[in-house]
Amino acid sequence: MEFETIDLTKQRDMVIRFRKDSFQVSFGTTSDFGKEDVYLNWLETKIKAFPKGFVLVKEGDEYIGQVELSIREYKGNDIGYVHLFYLIPEKRGAGKGKALHQYALHFFKNYDVKEYHLRVSPSNTHAYMFYRKIGMVDIGPELNGKVIRMKGRI
Repeated sequence: MEFETIDLTKQRDMVIRFRKDSFQVSFGTTSDFGKEDVYLNWLETKIKAFPKGFVLVKEGDEYIGQVELSIREYKGNDIGYVHLFYLIPEKRGAGKGKALHQYALHFFKNYDVKEYHLRVSPSNTHAYMFYRKIGMVDIGPELNGKVIRMKGRI
């Protein structure tokens, strides 16, 4: 697998499609996705700050996923943050999530953070179980129980 920085001039429609599908899988709807231009503006800002953190995953000639990673402050400390781990439906459950996780750990190590966080929908049981399997632990519910915050050690 290859990880290449997102180029919004060429890959705009793909990243929107991937992100919307992640909402569908996580919440059963895309209604909370919001406006596409807001997401694209946020993405553009994040790509400038963390170009190696906002990547498309390519296998051969096919784009099969997307990763969004950054560094942010949480309770007075810098942490790694996973905004998105995404694989297209036909690549899920085939062990490819481990490669996305390894990419994220390498990214976070470059910033010398000791832990990373993400949020997962409690109804996305496959993702939740994957995160538990890679050693992440629950911190607790957020957004009125809509998501669970999890943390992992680097």
